[in-house]
Amino acid sequence: MAKTYMKFEVPEELQNKALEALEIARDTGKIKKGANEATKAIERSHAAMVLIGGDVDPEEIVMHLAPLCEEKKIPYLFIKKQNDIGAASGLEVGSTAAAIVKPGKAKDLIDEIAKQISGLRA
Repeated sequence: MAKTYMKFEVPEELQNKALEALEIARDTGKIKKGANEATKAIERSHAAMVLIGGDVDPEEIVMHLAPLCEEKKIPYLFIKKQNDIGAASGLEVGSTAAAIVKPGKAKDLIDEIAKQISGLRA
């Protein structure tokens, strides 16, 4: 069952693209890992895109991220498993969220994903 903070379903293909963008940004740009770091990046309007785990427990850890992204007009999407976010971030453990701060070579991919996300939220 989807968590209450998940505002829309993200197709698996789009999730994989977002994870690929996160990996590219990790290697050629800059990312922030975890809910606290992602929150700071969003609040400072440094984030280009935010990935939020869909299986976070307790939900309160990440439920503020989507409304904050909407307020700052930052694209965000939900990834089914936080372990996938952790792996794409270069961690051996799951990560509740990740923010792409400097896209590096992933800029075009992020722009493409952002267009698809806006279509899902409409």
